[in-house]
Amino acid sequence: MRRTVVLAVDPEQPEPAAIARAAQVLRRGGLVAIPTETVYGLAANAFDPEAVRSIFRAKERPRHDPLIVHLASAEELPRVARHVPPEAQRLAEAFWPGPLTLLLPRAPQVPSEVTAGLDTVGVRVPSHAVARAVIAAAGVPVAAPSANRFGHTSPTTAQHVLHDLDGRIDLVLDAGPTTVGVESTVLDLTSDPPRVLRPGGVPVEALAQVLEREVPVGASAGPARAPGQLLRHYAPRARLELFEGTPEATLHAIADQARRHLQQGKRVGLLLADEDVAALGALEPQEQVLVRPVGSRRDLAEIARRLYAELRRLDTQGPDVILARTFGTEGLGLAIADRLRRAAEGRVTRVRT
Repeated sequence: MRRTVVLAVDPEQPEPAAIARAAQVLRRGGLVAIPTETVYGLAANAFDPEAVRSIFRAKERPRHDPLIVHLASAEELPRVARHVPPEAQRLAEAFWPGPLTLLLPRAPQVPSEVTAGLDTVGVRVPSHAVARAVIAAAGVPVAAPSANRFGHTSPTTAQHVLHDLDGRIDLVLDAGPTTVGVESTVLDLTSDPPRVLRPGGVPVEALAQVLEREVPVGASAGPARAPGQLLRHYAPRARLELFEGTPEATLHAIADQARRHLQQGKRVGLLLADEDVAALGALEPQEQVLVRPVGSRRDLAEIARRLYAELRRLDTQGPDVILARTFGTEGLGLAIADRLRRAAEGRVTRVRT
């Protein structure tokens, strides 16, 4: 099996030779894993239907799950969107480059392979210097879902990419860990009012402030219009059970559930806040109890940034089950909760106080 080439690049001032090589691979129809501020993306020329199909083959991704198109700048929007409403302009000025995807009417030059046959296309401008440099050098928009096997925990390092896709893609640009850690917010501007289809790196509250109106959250019935809509997604190999409630009540419920699993001879993984780990007491780390802290619950940006990496690290330790908790629904808490609910395939225990 061929090995994927890995090139280390500076995250802020990427080396021109590495950027040129990645752009060349994209222009000839190849696949390049590039860092964005959210997660590593698997990039292909968005105007090349065969290159786009190769994304689905490499990831083992179902063809009905649409991709997001990434641009080097907002000025390129007319290349991929048939109509750019004034609200899109306002949001682009406020949040681009950054972790916001806008769902807009698809321009005819965007292949149906990108959009799963839908007449809409998700578009964003990433803020990572490497991603923007590659897109600009390639001279084409790139379709770029997360650079991992479909349904698995998303990659926030080049090593995560290689774990899933080594030998399946041409090149990885390694710029170190990503800084946001969860995928972009997807906002549907073809509905009235605009609706968040996937919470992410831009909080819903910030969108509402710019749009000066309430922004509902949740997809409507019908085919998925954006990625990240399936019940099971972002998932580790181990079964994940999720708990929601106040910190104290939730931690108590997690401890009780962990003891039940331990009595059945299972290895238990715990994905918790730093404060939770300090309060574990009798459930201190041991051979059958694997504990991974994700950061302080007072710092949701840190938890989002570390979430996937710690989940992957915990999963490699071989637990039979992973117990985790949510961190509210304000700000980034909504995106964190969304990723954990899908990783748990809807197995959520709501703890009453």
